Amino acid sequence: MRRRIRRRYAAERRFRWLGLGAVALSAMFLAFLLFTMVAQGARGFTETRVTVPINLAAARLPVMPAQLRGRGADLALAGAGLQDVVERSPTRVFGRDGEGLLSPGAWMVVRDAIKADPALLHGRRRFDLPLASPYDVAAKGEGTPQAEAVVARLRARGAISTGFNLGFLRDADATDPTRIGIWGALKGSLLTMLVTLALAFPIGVLSALYLEEYAPKNRWTDLIEVSINNLAAVPSIIFGLLGLAVFLGTFGLPRSAPLVGGLTLALMTMPVIVIAGRNAIKAVPPSIRDAALGIGASPVQVVFHHVLPLALPGILTGTIIGMARALGETAPLLMIGMRAFIAAPPAGLAAPATVLPVQIFLWSDQVDRGFVEKTSAAIIVLLVVLLAMNGLAIYLRNRFETRW
Repeated sequence: MRRRIRRRYAAERRFRWLGLGAVALSAMFLAFLLFTMVAQGARGFTETRVTVPINLAAARLPVMPAQLRGRGADLALAGAGLQDVVERSPTRVFGRDGEGLLSPGAWMVVRDAIKADPALLHGRRRFDLPLASPYDVAAKGEGTPQAEAVVARLRARGAISTGFNLGFLRDADATDPTRIGIWGALKGSLLTMLVTLALAFPIGVLSALYLEEYAPKNRWTDLIEVSINNLAAVPSIIFGLLGLAVFLGTFGLPRSAPLVGGLTLALMTMPVIVIAGRNAIKAVPPSIRDAALGIGASPVQVVFHHVLPLALPGILTGTIIGMARALGETAPLLMIGMRAFIAAPPAGLAAPATVLPVQIFLWSDQVDRGFVEKTSAAIIVLLVVLLAMNGLAIYLRNRFETRW
């Protein structure tokens, strides 16, 4: 008897240690993922700048002050040769170390400064301009020996500084890693999610209400329920093929548009909302319905005045989790052409756009070392958005949850 008791206690200890080991292993993988992303992605939010004195008075740019007050200011400064003046300045100051030192977008920093203060055209000023990608990577310790030597000499002269890269949060895609930003892809994701939510939530909730409260119990209803459960487990790329055939091939909707992306993701998210909604409605006690009917409420009043409000926390939680899954999807959006190079944020639901997961996929395929840290930084932004959505789901569940 004592031997059996010892074996039983030993089995319990082994099970407890196995469970603890599984949790520790999961936490270790999660910590490794977060540490890797933060370590590499944190540098993507910064840029290295070089201080360059530029004598714009000596350049004698043929620009009139009146040309800097209209919409054609950018074109006037570009046509006056400002870019050449800016790109030649580092060579005059640093000699051979200044050749190819600046980012292709550095002259735009000077252009914006002149638009804000036209008096700069008649004077000399020191500008902090972003370095080209090879030197930016070298300043962060992962460049070539030649680039790191140039950066070391500039650093010894006190010409190098590091600052927050605001353009990464407000710009769109570009061919140079020092000019890329995530706002275009993030705006495309938000517009796509807006279409997905506007379609999937009302249709999913009404479907769940009908199946739980009104649908007769027969073989057709069982067939529909089984089909919805199976649709929730279908690989997402199948919905991409469906969107390609129906929305692009049949209806001729614009390719790479948030409208088509939202419609495709709505097909994928709707079964998840229906299942979560049915479970939440099923959890409402029958006594609530009986009490409402007993005091004279109609079946529709019972559903919309009592059952639906009580089931709403569960429905919202399931909806947000389904939307979070849709936000991270890539495969169905690749099938409908949302992997194009989009250099500006989308202007509307029918404008060409891409989404954040697809943008991460495209940047990860680039060979330039400067894209690596930008990819990790974009992953951090995507994780923050997903964590915010999950936090919102937890808040809504706790805020509207009713215990009985």
